[in-house]
Amino acid sequence: MTDQPMAPQSPDDVDAILEFARTIAVVGLTDRPARDDHEVARYLQGQGLRVIPVNPRLTAPVLGERPYPDLASIPEPIDLVDVFRRAEFTDAHIDEAIAVGARAVWLQLGIRNPDGIARARAAGLLAAQDRCLMVEHRRRRAGRARQPT
Repeated sequence: MTDQPMAPQSPDDVDAILEFARTIAVVGLTDRPARDDHEVARYLQGQGLRVIPVNPRLTAPVLGERPYPDLASIPEPIDLVDVFRRAEFTDAHIDEAIAVGARAVWLQLGIRNPDGIARARAAGLLAAQDRCLMVEHRRRRAGRARQPT
C-alpha cells in the first residue's frame, strides 16, 4: 500500500454496486450493536439485503446470520465484500474477494488501499474505498424517491 492521493472514484462503480448487490459479506462485523459495522449491517438487512458476517472470532449468529471465519468458507455466491478492517489488513481481504469470485469490494469510510482497489478492478471487480455503504445507499435511495415517475 502507498500513501498516494486517492484516485477519483467512478460514481458509476458506486451506482452499479448498489444496483446489483443483494448478498453482502461484511468482513470485520462484530456482535457489538454500538459499533459502526453493526449499524451498517443492520441497516442493510433492513433494506432487504442479505448480510453474511465474516469474522473468525464470532461463534454465535449475528443479526440472525451464521458467521464465517473467512470468505472462502461462505457456501454461496457473494455480490459484495464490505470491509471494516484497518487499511493494512485489506490486501488479504481484497485478494480473497477476487479468489472467491465476488463481484465487488468496498472499503468503508476512512479505509483506503489504492493499490488493492486497482488490483480488484484489474481482476474485473467493481470497487469503492473510503465511503460508507450505508450513507451511499441512503443517498441514492433518496435521489430515486425525488425523481419524477
